[in-house]
Amino acid sequence: MSSTDPIADMLTRIRNGQAVRRRYVMIPFSGVKQALAKVFQEEGYIERYETVRDGRFPMLRVYLKYTRGREPLIQGLRRVSKPGCRIYAGKSEIPWVRYGLGTVILSTPKGVLAGRQARRQGVGGEVLCEVW
Repeated sequence: MSSTDPIADMLTRIRNGQAVRRRYVMIPFSGVKQALAKVFQEEGYIERYETVRDGRFPMLRVYLKYTRGREPLIQGLRRVSKPGCRIYAGKSEIPWVRYGLGTVILSTPKGVLAGRQARRQGVGGEVLCEVW
């Protein structure tokens, strides 16, 4: 089944997986989704991810992270830039999420980066999503 917004589909799969306390979720593979999973891992929102080539198409297996009380570590995920309305931010306009407690993820000329990495490198780009 094809999706018109694969990134929103990825975020929804993670959100739904955490709602039912899954250990991992399977997501159809793409380079952008792999880059997003890498940023999630670097920022500490997921345990790890791996590419699985079992069937006809490669899949991304994302291992979710929980607190000791088995509560999801990710409290919220929000898609910002959508296929019908792209949102861009310059290097000085990168938004803060939850007063700096969350993370904004951007697609920049230097790859998919977390907001603080983009600020440090002095690049802007398309605001993909917010995580807190």
